[in-house]
Amino acid sequence: VQLQASGGGLVQAGGSLRLSCAASGRTFSMYGMGWFRQAPGKEREFVAAISRGGVGRNYADSVKGRFTISRDNAKNTVYLQMNSLKLEDTAVYYCAADRTDWGTLPGEYHYWGQGTLVTVSS
Repeated sequence: VQLQASGGGLVQAGGSLRLSCAASGRTFSMYGMGWFRQAPGKEREFVAAISRGGVGRNYADSVKGRFTISRDNAKNTVYLQMNSLKLEDTAVYYCAADRTDWGTLPGEYHYWGQGTLVTVSS
């Protein structure tokens, strides 16, 4: 599966953005999906994940209550709604697909998108 992330940009602290990740192929609903992010000089970290059917969701503590992951299997797309953005949310955000689960570790994911940059300014 090929993934294309979009929706990043420059936003002021406290603002909102919605990221999208469009997947190619007809098997999107068979994949757990995740969002990760990587800030300059830091390791890639888990942000959120969603199960194949969209019922199960998991969030990093740092974004819980502010970010919402969702998916539309009919559109082969997963979303990340980001509200109340903070300076520390600045990073390149990646979507990823997991054939077997919807985990929190980058190594569990089999396919990755190219990343979209989110910059939060003061």
